[in-house]
Amino acid sequence: MRNFALGALMLGAMALPAAADYTIMAPANPGGGWDQTARTMQEVMQAEGISPTVQVVNVPGAGGTIGLAQFASQNAGNPDALIVGGYVMVGAILTNASPVTLADVTPIARLTGEYEAIVVPASSPIQTIEDLVAALKADPGAVSWGGGSAGGTDHIAVGLIAKAAGVDPTKINYIAFSGGGEALAAILGAQVTAGVSSLGEFQAQVEAGTLRLLAVSSAERIPGIEAPTLKEAGLDVVLQNWRMVAAAPGLSDEQKAKVSADIEKLVKSKGWQDQLAQKGWADTYLSGPEFDAQLQADIAATAAVLKDIGLVK
Repeated sequence: MRNFALGALMLGAMALPAAADYTIMAPANPGGGWDQTARTMQEVMQAEGISPTVQVVNVPGAGGTIGLAQFASQNAGNPDALIVGGYVMVGAILTNASPVTLADVTPIARLTGEYEAIVVPASSPIQTIEDLVAALKADPGAVSWGGGSAGGTDHIAVGLIAKAAGVDPTKINYIAFSGGGEALAAILGAQVTAGVSSLGEFQAQVEAGTLRLLAVSSAERIPGIEAPTLKEAGLDVVLQNWRMVAAAPGLSDEQKAKVSADIEKLVKSKGWQDQLAQKGWADTYLSGPEFDAQLQADIAATAAVLKDIGLVK
């Protein structure tokens, strides 16, 4: 009887769907938006009981395309592997002519959106976005911009700013960093004239007074943020960075549905919503066929922008 009871318990346990032990790849160095997204997912998925154990691994380089290639080649059919990406990766795939694209993984959902911020060190003589644009017009090459990977949202933002200011976008002096931590150190150290990144990556330093926030890329002023929009400064630029999560290639329909259900639990949880509010991330959750269609539209639009500003032939 004892053996029978134990056997019945084991069979019952086997019949229950097991919670996944996820590994999330952040295809960049620690400190940036993808790393923050992956580690926030890790924290919330564990706290909400969505997954008992979640690991985060960092594989930096080439706007996420090195990590993407490694993820796609090493995880085929693995339902417990996830990778974060987004607008930056879309641009990097195009500018790097990456042989591995988002078509080689299984996009699950768009998670968050965040506007770009333009900052200078507190010690900089540049006081306003108008001052920065005047310097750019006077000598485009003398104004150095520090931001994320080549062809990503930050790079696109600088190109659009230059174009809106009547400056040849191909003449901008853009210095790409593979992680937010590296870019921030260069900006704080005045190694570049100005910095460009998602607002949340600069917020702590702006509040501490070590960085001066010149402008944001939203269509209207952001409540609680003391900075004008680029449009207010006469630059017709509105740009939102977005981040997504994808699963491994080669998943069955059932495996994809399980991952999608777990991500839906994540984004609808109180823990996740609290994190969004704390970090200033907009909830742009979109999944299923709607996300697939939006992703294809975004890829096409990004290719057009990159060609327009001379980053893709």
